Amino acid sequence: MPVPMAPRRPTGDRPTVRILGTHGVPAAYGGFETAAENVALHLRDHGWRVIVYCQETGDGPTREDTWNGLERVIVPVSREGWLGTSSFDLKSIRHAVRHRDVCLTFGYNTAVFNIAQRLLRIPNVINMDGIEWSRARWGKARQAILWTNERIACFVGDHLIADHPSIEVYLTTRARHSKISTITYGANAVTDAPTGPVTDRGLTPGKYLTLICRPIPENSILELVQGFSARPRGVDLVVLGNYDGEADPYHRAVLDAAGDEVRFVGAIYDPAEVAALRFHGAGYLHGHTVGGTNPSLVEAMAAGNPVIAHDNEYNRWVAADGARYFATAQDADERITELLADDGQRAAMGRASRDRHAREFTWEHVAGQYRTLLERYLR
Repeated sequence: MPVPMAPRRPTGDRPTVRILGTHGVPAAYGGFETAAENVALHLRDHGWRVIVYCQETGDGPTREDTWNGLERVIVPVSREGWLGTSSFDLKSIRHAVRHRDVCLTFGYNTAVFNIAQRLLRIPNVINMDGIEWSRARWGKARQAILWTNERIACFVGDHLIADHPSIEVYLTTRARHSKISTITYGANAVTDAPTGPVTDRGLTPGKYLTLICRPIPENSILELVQGFSARPRGVDLVVLGNYDGEADPYHRAVLDAAGDEVRFVGAIYDPAEVAALRFHGAGYLHGHTVGGTNPSLVEAMAAGNPVIAHDNEYNRWVAADGARYFATAQDADERITELLADDGQRAAMGRASRDRHAREFTWEHVAGQYRTLLERYLR
């Protein structure tokens, strides 16, 4: 449902929000952290006091500092992986509830701890992050834990954020519709970028496609690599991510399917380098099959990339009619062939990506919806 507009608060009345559930700021881990950072900076610019809980590896006491006008509560945890994240979430919530400020929580993986906000009547808005429990990579035991925490989050959250209209429909099976709103992810428009990150990797601007995602089966990497490698292209396919053919059978299958024009460049964590690779590419291949609005797809559209995406309800709503869609490796081959053969079509698809991004996925628009929603829960 649309987020209703709330009246602007008096200038001298400074609203406060505590942001939980991410690794913190500055963003360095992925879409969730990037979203939290951009929402936090938007709120700061509109006069809010913003406190972000940040996870740090190690031992020691919780400490506080500031970063770019945001207050940070840094919580060291010695454990790695999911156990470390759970410990961080628990410590963060214990700290936050002492102050009784509005909470914005990203993710429901440890929603059982959010019972504390519910019992203390502290408003808590939860971003529900797609249907995370359904991902096969977690295994049955972790899927069961995530499923349980999803149900808990739907009960204890004062308001639930879906990142896609289909996720909102799904959440209505778990909670009443009036407490659910769709707010997507955003991206900054990329209108120029240096060529150094491209040429330094032996690539030619405009002579490659990009494929940027986690190397797991649900992201259709094998189908895309097979489709691209079905015939000579005269361009490269640049695949970002770490592929270990010795340890992972799926990675081995992708590597074995790759033709001579497929370039595996490893994981690239510098956002400016990734943006440059996108901007100077001839198109973007997107194979995600689950999960609502995907940040990587939004970022490709923000860079004006023509998009070939897996054909499902999530991608079709995000990229809309300006993209082309595939279901099989043969489909991917046909769509790639069509894209590379027609300069006019590529240009039109690139304009469609920019137009769609400008309408729905700018950070000003996205973070503004967060601000309007949070204003409803200020005491």
